Amino acid sequence: MAKSIFITGGTTGIGFDLARLYLEEGCRVAVTGRSLSKLPSGAREKYPNLVAYELDVQDKEGMENAINDFAKSGLDVVVANAGRSVGEKNDIPDFVGGSDVIQTNVQGVLNTFGPSLKIMIPQRSGQIVGIASVAAFVGLPGASFYCASKAAVEKMMETWAIDLKQFNVASTCICPGFIDTPLTQQNKHPMPFIMPAEKGARLIKNAIDKRKSLYIFPWQMKCVITILNKMPRWLYRLIMGSSVGNYRR
Repeated sequence: MAKSIFITGGTTGIGFDLARLYLEEGCRVAVTGRSLSKLPSGAREKYPNLVAYELDVQDKEGMENAINDFAKSGLDVVVANAGRSVGEKNDIPDFVGGSDVIQTNVQGVLNTFGPSLKIMIPQRSGQIVGIASVAAFVGLPGASFYCASKAAVEKMMETWAIDLKQFNVASTCICPGFIDTPLTQQNKHPMPFIMPAEKGARLIKNAIDKRKSLYIFPWQMKCVITILNKMPRWLYRLIMGSSVGNYRR
């Protein structure tokens, strides 16, 4: 029986590449996005199993309605992929923009998984997937709100991997490095080990299919972030502090 997959932020970038992989396997796939005009031309005609909802993950009621509507024909995997970054880094915190980052990257995940688990726990099957980032493990200069939001996602997914096992519901946290998407193309800072979106989507799907609890990639970035995460914090602050003052104020 074909799986039913729900992906937020799935109209473009890594979200749609992931959706396409599942669609090509014959799965039912729902994607959400703030504007369905971002869907690739002819996507809904090419993939009859594709369902699209135009809404923002910050819309709690809208998310619940969309998930409940799609789940009428089953719900197996829900991917909280929608997110936003800080945009241009800045040494001075932007609390207005930062609030939007938190609302999208954290509250958006809660708005996605809340109604999903109301379905999965009683049916005693399913999988929730949170797209975090390698930024979850360190405080990167100029990116306080983004790092904090992704750290929140990573820790929630780790806890749920423990708590939800008794219900046969898997919790998978994906922590990518830089992936070439419309979002990262706006970055004006170096992006080491950047990966094409198609390749990133294949790696993510493989981790989801294996129901991994945590997947960090690419391996080069995993090595770097592990070293930065494990080193004494005074040393980390000393090393990373050399970049302070380099961002536009």
